[in-house]
Amino acid sequence: MGSYKDAIQTCRSGLAIHPGYLSARVTLGRALLEMNELEAAQAELEHVLKSAPENLAAIRGVAEVHHRRGALGEALGYYRSALTLARHDPDLEQTVDEISRALSPDRPVFDDGLSFEQASAEFLAALEDLPGGLEGALAPEEPLGADPFEQEPPALPGLLHFLDAIHSYRQKKAV
Repeated sequence: MGSYKDAIQTCRSGLAIHPGYLSARVTLGRALLEMNELEAAQAELEHVLKSAPENLAAIRGVAEVHHRRGALGEALGYYRSALTLARHDPDLEQTVDEISRALSPDRPVFDDGLSFEQASAEFLAALEDLPGGLEGALAPEEPLGADPFEQEPPALPGLLHFLDAIHSYRQKKAV
């Protein structure tokens, strides 16, 4: 409700009694961020991430600290981590896309709206469903001879499994 000073005071009072209360630390970190006290906000939010590395609010908060400081590479890393936890969050997707373009303006985005990072994440997640993972999909059926340029390239064993895994993954994601 905009009472950031009151929130900071209340959280600090409560944390003096219950220093392990992570929700209060997140609230304190977010309030400090709103007051533009970036160092203090980052310290509180990183404290949370040491105990709860998948705390979405803390990850987003640290990302915003880096973003405000202009450390776009660091911010992007945290925003991507947040996006893996909050898939299909339009605000996060837009922020990741904007920062990615700012860092690499010449890098294309896929026509279906997926960035390279998002497409890579989907691809790697689909590999988890394959027997043998990436190594099994890319291992040649027969060892290559002395001169691999005189031979046909090896077939990808399990290619149909791989394509099925991608299809299954996208179906699960759509549900």
